[in-house]
Amino acid sequence: MRVKEIQNIDGFFKALEKCTGRVELITDEKDVLNLASKLTQFIALTGIFSNPEITEYEIVCYNIDDFQYIKEYLVPVES
Repeated sequence: MRVKEIQNIDGFFKALEKCTGRVELITDEKDVLNLASKLTQFIALTGIFSNPEITEYEIVCYNIDDFQYIKEYLVPVES
């Protein structure tokens, strides 16, 4: 899903803890961050979310059920 914002970062990361499959954040520069890693979450929080030049990115869930945990925190890019 193409996302322009994640609302409630703390809630989003708590929801990630419930996920059983791989969840990735992919930038337009093709950086792929595995959000299961606490270190990567920190890097994403400080690098990706605070960079005003990054206006959208993609969130990919490899287990479709995991999307149910995180979808309430995602603001999709309008088509």
